This record gives sequence, C-alpha cells and structure tokens, in this order.
Amino acid sequence: MAGHSKWKQIKRKKAVADSRRSSVWTKAIREITVAARAGGGDPGGNPRLRTALDAARAVNMPNENIDRAIKKGTGELEGATYEELTYEGYGPGGAAIFIEVTTDNPNRTVAEIRHAFSRNGGNLGASNSVAWMFDRKGQISLDARGSAEDQTLEAALDLGAEDFSKDGEQYLVTTAPADFHAVRDGLKARRFVVESAELGMVPKNTVRVEGEDATRILRLMEALEELDDVSKVSSNFDIDAAAMAAAEA
Repeated sequence: MAGHSKWKQIKRKKAVADSRRSSVWTKAIREITVAARAGGGDPGGNPRLRTALDAARAVNMPNENIDRAIKKGTGELEGATYEELTYEGYGPGGAAIFIEVTTDNPNRTVAEIRHAFSRNGGNLGASNSVAWMFDRKGQISLDARGSAEDQTLEAALDLGAEDFSKDGEQYLVTTAPADFHAVRDGLKARRFVVESAELGMVPKNTVRVEGEDATRILRLMEALEELDDVSKVSSNFDIDAAAMAAAEA
C-alpha cells in the first residue's frame, strides 16, 4: 500500500473529525492570511485563496474567522507576519520526509520539528537532502461513489490532468502545478464531488517500511502534522495495509 497517499486520506478524516481543534483552524487561518497577502483578498482572482477557503470551510470554520484572516492578509487588520519555509529529513526505515511550514518564529519551528524527529527515530537533514526525491504536483481527490470510473477518467484527462487512479471509494487526479486550479474548477463545474484538492510534494519512488519502523514512521508523521506551524508533510514511505489500518483506527 502506498503509505504516503493513504496517509493523506487518514489525515483528511482526522481533520474533519477534529474540526473544532484549534490546531486545525490555526493552519487554515495561516494559509488564508498568506494567500491573501500574496494574491489579494478576492478569491475570484486569487486561486490559492480560493483553495484555502475551500479547506477552511471543510473543517467548519465560521465566516467571521475567514473574513478576519483575509483582512489580516490584505493589511486591513493588524496581524503576524508569516514566512513560508521548508525542512527535510529522514524517518525510521530510511523514509524521506519533506515538511512545509508557515511560521512567525522560525527558531521555535525548527526546534519543535527537531524534537519530533528525535523522539520518533528520525533525523532532520540539510537543505535539498530529500527535496530531489519529490515533484510538486496538484492532487485532487474525488468521491468515487457518485460517478463511473471511465466517465471520471475521460473528464479529468480532457481538463488537462496528468494521471488518474482509483483507491477504494476515491479517485485521485494528479496535475501539473500550472494546471491544478483549472482541473479542479473544471471538475467542480462538471459536478464531480471534490473531497480535497491541494498542491503538494509527490514522491518519485517509494521506500518499503516494515515492522516497528512502520509504526514509528506513522507516529513521526502524526507528531509533525500536529505542530501548528506545519502546513504539509510529505513522505515516500510504503507500508502494509495492517499497519495503515491500525493508524486509521
């Protein structure tokens, strides 16, 4: 089982189930603020902001929180200044890990990330120690129960998708970064049910992780995901279904 993609499914379920947790909202607010700062407060002309708003609404964030985050990004309200940084390292079993953060205090962030690695059998690495193992891609998850596979595949490719696969009750559509928003918006316009959509780092190859290392890599992933400053974690691990099912439980 491709652990890196299955982990994203587990992460989405946990985010919905724990949508009232402050950390979930904190991450969404920061992304909205940064997106508004970078491209303006109008989602119609700012695709990144539009994606951030979709993610915030998926975790039931109230409109007033969303509005404040946008205004902080555009400068209408005072707010923290965030930096977008990346960190890289290796987890148990030799799995590569690429971490994207949004922080107002890089010293705090790197200390928290280093602590998570050291407690869970990993090592924080130097810049570009693992980045070369990943490609930035758009990934769109669709509800597979509402449409036929052939129909969905044809629509995705027609809109410019690079790849298409099915995993259980989900279709996964992969795009080039430049085509991500057009494909996502096109699928929505054709009434496909988009469960999640994001730009992220997709591994070129996977590393098999077994036994205790499989348990430890999942603990490390969760520890990193729980940090407020961490926006995304990507890895190239591949583990068996039993270990992944235990994590989902």
